Amino acid sequence: EPMTGLDPKSAFVLKEMMRAQADSGKTVFFSTHVLDVAEKVCDRVAVIDRGRILFCGSIADMQRQFRQDGSLESMFLELVNHSETAGEMA
Repeated sequence: EPMTGLDPKSAFVLKEMMRAQADSGKTVFFSTHVLDVAEKVCDRVAVIDRGRILFCGSIADMQRQFRQDGSLESMFLELVNHSETAGEMA
């Protein structure tokens, strides 16, 4: 969680730095549970639940797969809930 413990200004600066690095063609890899930050900063995301990758790709790909207007948070919840339901059926 790179933003943990940062004041709002420092968190903003860090997000801007990560975005600038990504825009220059570099890979920025970080883990977060703050989905709105991931949605704003990341070009690609992976959703991992209990050690299993449920989705890996762009947010646009995820929106096409689930629903056009879905937020990362709503799609994440749908993925995780579907995974839990499938696990209960197995």
